[in-house]
Amino acid sequence: MPIRPISPDRLVELLADRIAALPGAGDRRLRVAVDGAPAARPGELADALVEPLRLRGLPTLRVPAAGFLRPASVRLEYGKQDADSYHDLWLDDGALLREVLDPLEPGGNGRVLPSLRDPVTDRATRAPYTELPPGGVLLLDGALLLGRWLPLELTVHLALSPAALERRTAPEDHWTLPAFARYAAETVPTEAADLTVRFDDPRHPALVELPGLR
Repeated sequence: MPIRPISPDRLVELLADRIAALPGAGDRRLRVAVDGAPAARPGELADALVEPLRLRGLPTLRVPAAGFLRPASVRLEYGKQDADSYHDLWLDDGALLREVLDPLEPGGNGRVLPSLRDPVTDRATRAPYTELPPGGVLLLDGALLLGRWLPLELTVHLALSPAALERRTAPEDHWTLPAFARYAAETVPTEAADLTVRFDDPRHPALVELPGLR
């Protein structure tokens, strides 16, 4: 597929336009995921989308997937640096569905829990529920989100080459690299995502063109 270099600002505007053009935008609640390894900083792109979406009349709620990790007793059952556990067990899919995604289905009450557990302290955040109004957009960011059958209206994957991923991952987190190699081989996020952005250098992203994308 053709690859088009794009400025960071233009990328944000293009994604905001794409979200605003989704079927039901402005009427139903939309769920959008920005997927990428921590080294790609998907949360920063999700944060950058909030104001452009608001200017398009779409109230937005940010939810980092890191607030929905399983308890440390489950995550670390096979050790603190087990790449397969990181890939398979760390994210609490059930809690994310129950507390965030399912309430935004058509006919849902729109009440979302922004976070469940602090990933550092491993304690409940006790965050209050927030209601996303009809026509609002949920922006979910995190790693290894695709291939989990999460109900999402749009998925964006920030792709890093193996060399860039290793270079931009802190040395103490290099144990996670095999998990991302598995993700690339088994889930193939560059094909599973609705939109893929090559993000080896965040100052110079490149959009993987899809038919009909402008």
